[in-house]
Amino acid sequence: MLAAQQRIQPYIHRTPVLTCQTLDQMAGASLFFKCENFQKMGAFKMRGAANAILQLTEEQRQRGVATHSSGNFAQAMALSAQMLDIPAYIVMPSNSPEVKKAAVRGYGGEIIECEPNLAAREEALGKVVERTGAAFVHPFNDENVIMGQGTAALELLQDVDNLDIIIAPVGGGGLIAGTALAVHHFSPKTKTWAGEPAGANDAYESKKAGHIVPQTNPQTIADGLRTSLGDKTWPIIRDHVERIVLVSEEEIIAAMRLLLERMKIVVEPSGAVALAAIMKEKALLAGKRVGIILSGGNVDLKALAGFFG
Repeated sequence: MLAAQQRIQPYIHRTPVLTCQTLDQMAGASLFFKCENFQKMGAFKMRGAANAILQLTEEQRQRGVATHSSGNFAQAMALSAQMLDIPAYIVMPSNSPEVKKAAVRGYGGEIIECEPNLAAREEALGKVVERTGAAFVHPFNDENVIMGQGTAALELLQDVDNLDIIIAPVGGGGLIAGTALAVHHFSPKTKTWAGEPAGANDAYESKKAGHIVPQTNPQTIADGLRTSLGDKTWPIIRDHVERIVLVSEEEIIAAMRLLLERMKIVVEPSGAVALAAIMKEKALLAGKRVGIILSGGNVDLKALAGFFG
């Protein structure tokens, strides 16, 4: 992971860690916010995309890269590819937020739309790879992506001493798996928690069952967390994530509002899930030093207004 950190350093921001006395008082804990909403393209996924692309061969780079994503990884791949002058082909569900589609186009990515389900994504991706010869980089179930995503927690551990817990959202598992590995190797006394929408709770159910329980019909405003775990992310979550906290849609919106009103920062629903989990589990976290990864800030302003309407 240290190698990944060094590799991607020229291509990403080392995002700030912010604190807020008011939120500390509300939570009854000392909170340290790793602001990946300030990352290039607005989310942590820039880290994993850059780490994966930088390890492609020159021949692979010439043919380009391809992925499927509802938004943030799509943007990360497009921007990383643009920085290295590599073609990027992005399969996106038709219901992806318009702000994320616009950003992908702005970074020079070619969007191929599909129906909003995994089978349609994979079918469209297969056609793209066959047509272009592009290298497929999975949005989360890829070791290079996981290592890149873990550098956010690594930086947090380097910047803040003696954290009792680090908490991050879980969707496909790339961020939480990378976070858990960073914690395990660089701060073994720290525990890793995950926050997850109750309407997309496959990680919680998988942890309870001891095997992957696929996502079937996710219903949540946290559009970045609607995917199922992968066979590479799941074992890390199984072995190194201590607790998964389920939060309601109302709790997610309340956390977004707190971040906007109290810290003056815009965080998308997926990014607010970790704070929502902390506010739900205040009794367990009383007096603790807690690191929170605010995973992204790419939210459509019309949607933002609708959440608080």
